[in-house]
Amino acid sequence: MKGWIIVQKYLMAIDAGTGSVRVILFDVYGNEICVSQSEWTHEEDSRYPGSMDFDVHTNFNIISELIKETITKNNVDPDNIVAISTTSMREAIVLYDENGKELWACANVDSRSDNEVINLNKSHPKLEKEIYQVSGQTFSLGAIPRILWVKNNLPNIYQHMKYVTMLNDWITYRLTNIISVEPSNGCTTGLFNIKNRNWDSTLAKKVSLKDDIYPIVHESGTFIGNVTKEIAELTGLSTNTQVVAGGGDAQLGCIGLGVINEGDAAVLGGSFWQYEYTTTNIKPDKSSRVRVNCHAIPNTWQYEAIAFYPGLVMRWFRDSFCELEKYIQNRTNESVYKQMDKRAAKVPVGSYGIITTFSDKMNYISWKHAAPSFINFKLDSTKYNKATFYRAIMENAAFVTKGNIDLVSDITNTYPDTIIFAGGASNSDLWCQIVSDVLNKPVKVPVVKESTALGAAICAGIGSNIYESFQDAISKVIKIEKEYQPIKENHLIYNKLYKNWENVYLHQLDLADKGLTEHMWSSPGV
Repeated sequence: MKGWIIVQKYLMAIDAGTGSVRVILFDVYGNEICVSQSEWTHEEDSRYPGSMDFDVHTNFNIISELIKETITKNNVDPDNIVAISTTSMREAIVLYDENGKELWACANVDSRSDNEVINLNKSHPKLEKEIYQVSGQTFSLGAIPRILWVKNNLPNIYQHMKYVTMLNDWITYRLTNIISVEPSNGCTTGLFNIKNRNWDSTLAKKVSLKDDIYPIVHESGTFIGNVTKEIAELTGLSTNTQVVAGGGDAQLGCIGLGVINEGDAAVLGGSFWQYEYTTTNIKPDKSSRVRVNCHAIPNTWQYEAIAFYPGLVMRWFRDSFCELEKYIQNRTNESVYKQMDKRAAKVPVGSYGIITTFSDKMNYISWKHAAPSFINFKLDSTKYNKATFYRAIMENAAFVTKGNIDLVSDITNTYPDTIIFAGGASNSDLWCQIVSDVLNKPVKVPVVKESTALGAAICAGIGSNIYESFQDAISKVIKIEKEYQPIKENHLIYNKLYKNWENVYLHQLDLADKGLTEHMWSSPGV
């Protein structure tokens, strides 16, 4: 209309991953307006092998600067940012005193609590499986052994501990000064009743932990509070901006993909790769092999199988062997990954038989990985070169994904018709096709591939009444960009190679178990 001014409204997502943190601005139609990103690291405390400390002060300063950068470089009126929601790596926990001061925090793959797990299993051999049947979690990544470690090694902190939250809840707390937890990430503590979607104090008592340190639980998409004046002054945000409960990265990633209905399945290809299978009816696995988590949708759950480090392995390869490609990237703006994809696409399916061992299929009750390796290559540089090893890494990630999907299907007696693929890996046409060929299933990739952040933005829109419901939001903002169909002859090659990979991995794992090589990662006490 003539003379009318249309005011653009925005939703902000803060996504704290293992390897980096991002602040992403979306419009209300799900279009990504801006991304500000910083890689970060989590240091080991030399006194405690396996530790991975999370520096709350340094890392919140990084988040604050990214918020400020996002607002400034886009010249956004802060009052037009309607709401913010947060998402993060799961399992990372923060402990607070009664005044809300952070006492201690660790990142998601902290593994310092070996002794705690060993002692729990020695004194109560059946306890871990009993807790799994209630919580859907084992001691592998949960908060129980980590908080016990604090109790045993930092008794002063344990004594003053009044609250525990997850990392995404901590960011929400920093923005609002309100401590709360939501179930999709909170359940990964192992201290939730998975069916009730709330804390279960009897679980804490079973392991001799405090039973009164568990804050109020709000479902994802619930309004928590407004940005405080202090944070507004620090970041440039408006105190009118609402802060809404977000969730764990995998669950919000599924919302950002529209994976919320019975039988929907997704693979999230980030630093870790997660396979997520959605259901409204849950039964824990009798053998405790996979996780059962609360979805960020009420009355909905997910079976989850995790592949360790595929994205981080690819980053390691980039940083270790791609100096020339980095030089070309600086001159042409063509990313290292794009350059390597072009070269790897010319390598035959199966990478001339190279087998790599990084992540294994998930075994939640006894979770460990063989030493990283490349096996079955020859001293022929025309075939076995940088591009071949690069492609072999891609194929390995797809093999682990197939193993994890088979595992969940064994529990549910169902197999998904289609896989929705997102995260950084889905930017690669080659990797998408490899996944489709290995799984022998269609693979769909959304327009917005950073689905975790989009899921957080949807939560922000739900809590601020931009959208009527999750279904309403999904219908308005999620679009599929590409679909990959499996190539039959490629699948036949991969099927044979997959069986070889399974057998080789067992032998490589045995070498690590005997101490002849070193496990890439093993859960505490295993």
